[in-house]
Amino acid sequence: MPSLRQIRYFLSVADLGGFTPAAAALHVAQPALSRQIAQLEEELGFALLRREPRGVSLTEAGALFRQRVGGLEEELRSAAEDARRLHRGEGGVLRLLHSSSTPLAGPLLAALQDFTRDQPRVRVDVDRLSSEQQQEAVAQGRVDLGLARLPLLRREGGIEIRPLPEERLWAALPASHALAGASLLALGDLADECFVFAVHRERGGLARRVTDLCLARGFAPRLAPVTSRKTAMLNLVAAGFGIAVVPAAMASLATPGVHFVPLADADALARAALLLPPRPSALAAAFADALQRRWSA
Repeated sequence: MPSLRQIRYFLSVADLGGFTPAAAALHVAQPALSRQIAQLEEELGFALLRREPRGVSLTEAGALFRQRVGGLEEELRSAAEDARRLHRGEGGVLRLLHSSSTPLAGPLLAALQDFTRDQPRVRVDVDRLSSEQQQEAVAQGRVDLGLARLPLLRREGGIEIRPLPEERLWAALPASHALAGASLLALGDLADECFVFAVHRERGGLARRVTDLCLARGFAPRLAPVTSRKTAMLNLVAAGFGIAVVPAAMASLATPGVHFVPLADADALARAALLLPPRPSALAAAFADALQRRWSA
């Protein structure tokens, strides 16, 4: 098993492009550094570096290894700091990601209130990232858990995908729109409208779900002149660029100039999911339970 020192040495050589600058940065003798890298390659059973006259370059296997172990030092520092805080009675840190279509509102906001009330010494660090990218962050240990929007086009090995109850989809319309006063709409009623979101060819999420529903009804969403895959799409709706179809959590956002109308279609539903590592921390497991309770309420 490679040691943390060997990995640290390898990262320095890889990042600085040679043994000489790495040895200077690490304050070790170059022969000792070379021996450590050679031992690491022997333990792994393959070459990490190509030794060249003017430095080194990564082999294909070395590049993959660099990508996978690049965050280990930061994770170790983060783990040590979290443990130090816990020892001092300051609690830990929960790192949470959410997507644009699972906004910091509704059940997510309520779950955060529940969790911080029950865990007063824990700090929650919340950030936003696309559903597909969240998987990589969780798999690499950069965050504790994610809240993603299904479908996911690709799956990271080892990630637990825990689906949450489905949400009703709503039409988001400019307040002046002819359909804004309706109490219910069908998705087919929106066939001639311009949509302010576009599908990313490499990602799933809300835009993919809505597009699939439209295609099942025989039409492809027409794109508005300005589009966004972020929560900012509601600002585009308010400005009159077009309409959007959003889950209930986004419909709960108070956006001036936007009127929300529920869609009556039986399948006009969307689902979010928790993304958890194979062995979630106690804090991540506790927050996942709190969110599931709120989402099911």
